[in-house]
Parts: sequence; C-alpha cells; structure tokens
Amino acid sequence: MGDDTVRRHVIIRGEVQGVFFRDSTRKEAESRGVAGWVRNRDDGAVEAVFEGSADAVEAMLEWCRSGPSRADVEDMHVSVEEESDGLDGFEVR
Repeated sequence: MGDDTVRRHVIIRGEVQGVFFRDSTRKEAESRGVAGWVRNRDDGAVEAVFEGSADAVEAMLEWCRSGPSRADVEDMHVSVEEESDGLDGFEVR
C-alpha cells in the first residue's frame, strides 16, 4: 500500500446483526478499494478492520455510522492501528 495508507479497527454497536451489515460492509469496502475484514461478535456488535487510502477508509467509517438501511447504529468506537503487510481484499469472517 502507499504512503497515505491508514488502518482503522472499528466496533459498531446497536441493531447491527441480522441486517446484512457484514455483506453490505464488504460491498462498500470493495467498491472503495479498501482491504480488511468484518465479523459478528458474540456480544452483538460488529467488528471490522479497514486498510487503504485515508480518504477511502474515512468514507468507510462514515458509512458505518449508519450502515445498511435495516441497521440501527447506536455507538461506534474507532481505533488507529499500524498498517499491516498482510491484508489483501476484503473478507467476511
């Protein structure tokens, strides 16, 4: 990835499971060229890692604040992570 590559770890809480959040996130990430993964957590939250250009990752974070139409996002925690060498494509876990 390039010099402006950033990586963010996100935990999204609310009505976010069973509403196509993971698959919608994958589609959004692929359309923006963002690598990473998304998964459901046992506590009902959705967790994701986004890595790509600063603008594309910021667009993903903005999208996650509301998610797909059936989602009801109540809270979102974002943390900065070091860029990795291993992310290629976007995976639903």
